[in-house]
Amino acid sequence: MTADPVIAQQAPTSTPLPQTVRASLSPSRAADFKTCPLLYRFRSIDRLPERPTVEQARGTLVHAVLERLFDLPAAGRTPQAAGDLVAPQWDRLVTEQPELAGLFADDGTVDAVEFLRSAAALLEGYFAVEDPRRLEPAERESLISAVIDEELLIRGYLDRLDVAPDGALRVVDYKTGGAPREAFEARALFQLKFYALVLWRTRGVVPRVLRLLYLRDTEVCDYTPDAEELVRFERTVVALWRAIEQATAAQDFRPRPSRLCDWCSHQALCPSYGGTPPPFPEHLPGADPLRDARTRPATPGADE
Repeated sequence: MTADPVIAQQAPTSTPLPQTVRASLSPSRAADFKTCPLLYRFRSIDRLPERPTVEQARGTLVHAVLERLFDLPAAGRTPQAAGDLVAPQWDRLVTEQPELAGLFADDGTVDAVEFLRSAAALLEGYFAVEDPRRLEPAERESLISAVIDEELLIRGYLDRLDVAPDGALRVVDYKTGGAPREAFEARALFQLKFYALVLWRTRGVVPRVLRLLYLRDTEVCDYTPDAEELVRFERTVVALWRAIEQATAAQDFRPRPSRLCDWCSHQALCPSYGGTPPPFPEHLPGADPLRDARTRPATPGADE
């Protein structure tokens, strides 16, 4: 979220990448191409700007608070403590991303006070599904990556990784959108399988649980992958990247209309809505294997 979750400030990996690596792919960009090839082009090739929405900003804020919550001693991780973090974390985000300051200028239905109150309400939903006093996450907002097919770097940010005493892994992802819906649920599970594949390839352990926490509706969705499934998923990711390469070579990224179009920022440029995409860039940005996987906002309900 992810809105995109807060980007953790991390140093580039110190492990040299194989010379064969020539491209990178994040779960968000992979899901973009699966959802709509033209959306992938707008975000990854044209790199068109997207104004953050209230929903995305709220998701970013909630993720920031939950990350900071675990900095507190276990006994201090209370609903009151989380609520007390909302305003200072929002101030920090506005300082780091000044465009958020004008978020409510054209939206008379939501003001800043109500926005902060709604974020606090989502945090109450978090405490309804989990007790952070009983948890000591191994990693939070952690960047993970792995090389597959010898030339593709897959990478992404985990909201949280829990490690049991026996070494079992649980990947936890916070969702600030509504209750699980078919289109969003499929995208969310694709994202978690992406993380599971990275962890398996880098640590030799298949996560025991992939967990989605839906804060608005206080629902928990658990999924248990296995090695055979991740092998198939790896083939899917490689095939997806090859399809992206073919589309790039042909300069052919076609729209794929769906219910998710309601959240697209680029309808004015989409042929499905009577628009015309900009000319295809003559000089494409070079593949940057270390490029942050969270440089674009996510679809509400998917990668918040």
